[in-house]
Amino acid sequence: MTPISGSGGARRRGVATLVCGALAAGGLAAAGVTALEPGAASASSHREAPLISGNPQYDNTDLYAFVSPDRPDTTTLVANWIPFEEPAGGPNFFTFAQDAQYDLHVDNDGDAQDDLVFRYTFTTHTKNDKTFLYNTGPVTSLDDPDLNITQTYDIDLIKLHEGKEESRTTIAHEVPVAPSNVGKASMPDYGALRDQAVHELAGGAKTFAGQADDPFFLDLRVFDLLYGGNLSEVGNDTLAGYNVNSIALQVPTDMIVESAEQPVVGIWSTTRRKNAQGEFTQVSRLGNPLVNEVVNPLKDKDTFNASAPADDARFLRNVTHPELPKLIEAIYEIEAIYEIEAPAEPRDDLVDVFLKGVEDLNRPPHVTPSEQLRLNTSVAPAAEPGRLGVLDGDNAGFPNGRRLTDDVLDAALQVVEGELVGAPNDLGDAVDANDKEFGKAFPYVANPTEGSRGPLADGTGEGNGVRNQLGDALRPADADDTTLIAASAGAGAVGILLIGGALAWWRRMRGRAY
Repeated sequence: MTPISGSGGARRRGVATLVCGALAAGGLAAAGVTALEPGAASASSHREAPLISGNPQYDNTDLYAFVSPDRPDTTTLVANWIPFEEPAGGPNFFTFAQDAQYDLHVDNDGDAQDDLVFRYTFTTHTKNDKTFLYNTGPVTSLDDPDLNITQTYDIDLIKLHEGKEESRTTIAHEVPVAPSNVGKASMPDYGALRDQAVHELAGGAKTFAGQADDPFFLDLRVFDLLYGGNLSEVGNDTLAGYNVNSIALQVPTDMIVESAEQPVVGIWSTTRRKNAQGEFTQVSRLGNPLVNEVVNPLKDKDTFNASAPADDARFLRNVTHPELPKLIEAIYEIEAIYEIEAPAEPRDDLVDVFLKGVEDLNRPPHVTPSEQLRLNTSVAPAAEPGRLGVLDGDNAGFPNGRRLTDDVLDAALQVVEGELVGAPNDLGDAVDANDKEFGKAFPYVANPTEGSRGPLADGTGEGNGVRNQLGDALRPADADDTTLIAASAGAGAVGILLIGGALAWWRRMRGRAY
């Protein structure tokens, strides 16, 4: 948890001083553009509650909302599910659940009730159920006959008023899903498959569903008593190399805002699962990152996942009296690492931003306090995004929505430790960027790591790790290194090794016969 060096830290401390003065005066006011959403160190919504941790297909991991940098008249929403997808996790690779409704909610008037819901539902198709294979040969297109397991989805746009459905329209039907990235032998040009899964909708909207690199970056060893109890466990992106299933939706901004005069929208995602009675029940919910992980105690986690923003008053004490600052103070006081005192309670600074949005930035008028990821769609994308978003003076970033590049862990950790109430700090986990570069155009998320990467590969799947392991596994007992090298050098490596093994077996059996 190393401090950030250089003038940036000093500048943020100066900004924080201005914010603290505004808070003392009784509100965030114009200085509120430097305030941040409360949070704590965790892996967003990866396995954050007891019940959902056993049902990864329904588990929201992260939610992003930002003005599209290459199409600033549109807004992009990205929601991810299924945490910790091991790329080589076959033969049953990663699909969206068929008995679920994956919903993106929009509250465009600040009343804590959704006005729009984009509902994604998925169907799985199997060409040949007499094989164990996900694909039966190299796949070059989404309709390739060798892609044995495929999915398609529909999107319903539901319009509501005061919680009651007014209309429902199917805006997409049987759109193909980008498959799991099995590996280079199975999917030699995965980028082409990804491109085929981007689907244009009426009115200039776009949609994508499929596997992607997990865009969240952080050191997850926080759970080992807050980075080892002595800050020895930082600097490793624990989620590097893992994938998620992503839903991305890009829509004209005027489609989701109340009006040009009220450009702030609240966003959250949910998963509803069909129960034994055939009815859909909400089992997962995600708005701001890091909330249900360490803001809510165990007794509230499953309840939060089943609740709606309009009911968030029940969780108020979890925000005004957060557990994390007291834990940090106690653990690092014992280790004598830092003198980090928990800020005084109640944490009204967190309530303002956490439940209302930042005044003069992303707080809607007449707001009903509730937990949502709020985005002011009138703020233009930044030419050079700041890693810490608003805390870095970049109003187009977190907590004004959330971009893929925003370092939400560092920003949230600094704020929960008192950055805005007289305790400036540069705390962080020393993981400042994703392991893969994000795209410049929709759907922006990076391609998933392929299953053929292998533990001996170079980390990108480009190395020789898998081939060498296969060579060792199939090496005949009496084969010399020259034979092995020759076998692994050509395209027929596996076949040559198998023939060599068969000959060795034949010689052994022949010797026994005599």
